[in-house]
Amino acid sequence: MSQAKLSDEQFLVPRPAATLRHGVTESIRQAIAAGRFAPGERMPERDLCEMTGVSRTLVREALRQLESEGLIEVVAHRGPIVSQITAAQALGVYQVREVLEGLAAQLFAEEASAAERQALRAAFEELKSASDVSSRLAAKNRFYEVLIGGTGNEALGKSLHMLNSRAMLLRRRSLQTPNRWPKSLHELEALVTALEARSGDKARTLAMEHVRRAAAAAMTTFSMDNAEPAAAK
Repeated sequence: MSQAKLSDEQFLVPRPAATLRHGVTESIRQAIAAGRFAPGERMPERDLCEMTGVSRTLVREALRQLESEGLIEVVAHRGPIVSQITAAQALGVYQVREVLEGLAAQLFAEEASAAERQALRAAFEELKSASDVSSRLAAKNRFYEVLIGGTGNEALGKSLHMLNSRAMLLRRRSLQTPNRWPKSLHELEALVTALEARSGDKARTLAMEHVRRAAAAAMTTFSMDNAEPAAAK
């Protein structure tokens, strides 16, 4: 998948001490999701320090976190590399996402406060204004953070968080397929409308359908041999 060269400046981390460690982790995660580092590519610590503008100690802490999430692997004599995801693994992520995000949508519709519904609409408006892959991925993450926060279900939130790293990689795949972005926005517009109307059953159906369509788009980016099991499902 070809794309315009990404500038390291967009991954520089803000300096407030309370958020610095988290910011470094998020910056590297976003860089991977946006394609700054491709699956299987080495991630030299020196390059990461230059990209984020922080010390090697903070970079190493971030890498340990991302390794625990399965987003990177540390290979002997090579150092950290971006994990590669197979078609079968991708399909498994989408199968779980479909169920969990459907439940999250239903719970949000039933439990979210008026302020949380307003925050979700604001997050969606921000998503609509995003103009490139990196900003779209970041905005979509914020959208889901608001959605999950409004469910009132801590266990569900933790489960979806565990999927987030690989989901981000797959989200980039799906959004880079032709015409997927406007279709994704249309699907989410319908979902937000259902959530604002507090229609739990409809919201759950729309959320699950959104994940299924994203899965179909992402799976086309794998080789035909690996994509066949997904197409047959």
